[in-house]
Amino acid sequence: MSTAPEADRLARIALNLMAEPGDPQVCALAQEWGAAELRRRLLEPGSEEPGALDVATRLAQADPARQLERAARHGIRFVMPGDAEWPSGLDALAHAGVLSDRGGVPLGLWVRGPIRLDELTSAVAVVGARSATGYGSTTAARIAADLGRAGVPVVSGAAFGIDEAAHRGALSVGGATVAVLACGVDRVYPAAHRDLLEHLAAHGAVISEAPPGWAPMRVRFLARNRIIAALARGTVVVEAASRSGALNTARWSSQLNRETMAVPGSVTSATSEGCHRLIRDGAATLVTTAAEVLELTEPMGRVHPVEEPNPSGPRDRLGTRQRQVLDAVPAVQPAGTESIARTAGIGVREVHDVLTQLLALGLVECADARWRLSHRARARH
Repeated sequence: MSTAPEADRLARIALNLMAEPGDPQVCALAQEWGAAELRRRLLEPGSEEPGALDVATRLAQADPARQLERAARHGIRFVMPGDAEWPSGLDALAHAGVLSDRGGVPLGLWVRGPIRLDELTSAVAVVGARSATGYGSTTAARIAADLGRAGVPVVSGAAFGIDEAAHRGALSVGGATVAVLACGVDRVYPAAHRDLLEHLAAHGAVISEAPPGWAPMRVRFLARNRIIAALARGTVVVEAASRSGALNTARWSSQLNRETMAVPGSVTSATSEGCHRLIRDGAATLVTTAAEVLELTEPMGRVHPVEEPNPSGPRDRLGTRQRQVLDAVPAVQPAGTESIARTAGIGVREVHDVLTQLLALGLVECADARWRLSHRARARH
């Protein structure tokens, strides 16, 4: 439900149609003066600022009411500061500085999908290389799936490689996941991810600072990265080359004082060079599992257990003496108690008692006072 003043909404959309996403000057002035006042000043004639006439012309030609109506017909809503749905984590961008000439609190976000942005308070971003290895994709999917099982939304950018693996990992367990795009939410980029993006629009959320219809551009990816980092409590980088765009997202996470994490890879893997540098420089904490991610991002006392299962079988629950005797029992050719005792280095009477216990557990079998591993124990062994 829209709760911000309508005049402010239309002013923000008009500015959004005029300025590049993440323009630090526009975002800062809208924050300081208010969007309506900024729009009014930019429309004033007579300014001698370079490009002022072009800005005023484009702003005058913008039709925010029509844009809002057209977006609504396609199931797209505009969420802005002051709305009940506005994710408060984005407000920290006001004090996070500028990276690559992008920064500031967005004028608003265009959203497709049922997930409300204010429900992403516990979200974790999982990002990384487009040219991901099988190891990276598998790791990203596993971490995202375990985050999903723990009820933690996953944020990523819908790109090839790690982003796609993260979204699909969360979806595989019915978890919540949202994609932040560098183009309009009505566009499919990359084109090969049409099914994924349509699924997210139907069951999750697709988000962009760029207005509907706008194409992806390099500068818009840089602006998009700060949104990914600001929506999340922490960012996990799974594979990133030395010049990967995921490192820009990691830097935004650090500037926002959010948890920045990186998964290590092989020391010979070029796709993990960026992760290793983050860890080496102390810019990211090494993580390998969702449990480790949650230890860093969840409030104290609210960590969701997602791994470390309890012992799964009788062998896993054996005591030290029982393991010692079991290891001395032959797998194929049966042996007598004395022979097993010599191999285990334990007295015959104690070995006999332990063998009786192992027999009850179904780990050994006995015939003619001779012992060997049971079929089940051999299979597990």
